Amino acid sequence: MMSAASPELSIVIPAFNEELRLPATLERIAAYLKNSRRDAEVLVVDDGSKDRTAAVAESFRGKIPTLRVVPNGTNRGKGYSVRHGVQEARGRLVLFTDADLSAPIEEADKLVDALQHLDVAIGSRAVNRSLITVHESPFREFAGIIFNKIVRLILRLPFVDTQCGFKAFVRERCQIIFEQQTIERFGFDPELLYLARHHGLRTVEIPVRWGHSPATKVNMLRDSLQMFLDVFAIRWNSLRGRYPRKA
Repeated sequence: MMSAASPELSIVIPAFNEELRLPATLERIAAYLKNSRRDAEVLVVDDGSKDRTAAVAESFRGKIPTLRVVPNGTNRGKGYSVRHGVQEARGRLVLFTDADLSAPIEEADKLVDALQHLDVAIGSRAVNRSLITVHESPFREFAGIIFNKIVRLILRLPFVDTQCGFKAFVRERCQIIFEQQTIERFGFDPELLYLARHHGLRTVEIPVRWGHSPATKVNMLRDSLQMFLDVFAIRWNSLRGRYPRKA
């Protein structure tokens, strides 16, 4: 049985102009929830879409009774959408996933199992690259490796893949990292992981199956530059005391 008040798991899907990809994704999630009998809710965060994203999501209420559409109103970015979804979530655990399900939703079991003993579980493409079913272009993969080296150097994070859009959290313990999150677009992942480490939350990186979607919304030039700048903004925020620890 699913409890509308407090499910075990909340699945957050940030979505911007995703009317074409959402049906297959929600069909897959509906089947996963039915087969796994998970006590879960699904939140589609509509990030100011200009297409029928919200209507398509609402049409799945029959197959996913706990589905909710959370509107941002205007386009704010993936980071803002994830934070908004987590703040609206009711589950003990919350997982966010990309709208194209680059990581199959069945891989959520690995993260959920890890959260029985830890606070944060992040999916990773780099821990075991043999699990990648569809690779990015060599240029994108190389850019990702360089970005990760910058993140590790500047933020002193130990993870080999901070950008995989498949992460799960024990919601109440992790509220503080979303409250203190400042980055609203694609550079938000390193900030969440930096904050988790800053606040002593126990985090594990778990290899997951993953297939690159050619319809990715990440613009290699514009977004990569902004993400690079965001890494330094995170470090600056920390030096300025913008991430205070709880007393």
